[in-house]
Amino acid sequence: MELTLIPGFVQILLFQGLGELVSHFLLPLMPGPVIGLVLLLAWLTVRKSVPATMDTVASALMQHLGLLFVPAAVGVVMYWPQLKADALAIALALLGSVVLTIAVSALVLKLLAKEHSSDA
Repeated sequence: MELTLIPGFVQILLFQGLGELVSHFLLPLMPGPVIGLVLLLAWLTVRKSVPATMDTVASALMQHLGLLFVPAAVGVVMYWPQLKADALAIALALLGSVVLTIAVSALVLKLLAKEHSSDA
């Protein structure tokens, strides 16, 4: 890793650490990385620019984003017997969640469209 990438990487890790602290002490139901990402977004919005070092690190991470799927694939292979044994339940749960998500999204869209048409 080049020396110029370290400040940007430290900044990103700092916000993840802050998110973990907030999650641990204030908002235990929200994941720390999500809180850290929101804090980072707020900081970048207030700053109105992205530091060059952070941009470089973010670009490098985005180029290798596919590597983050390796642990998930290993988990699938590792738990294949359990997944195979519960395939019907998993398939029904996935199907149910997709149908429910589409239904809720359609209802929200319908409500928003009705509200928007009554405003006009």
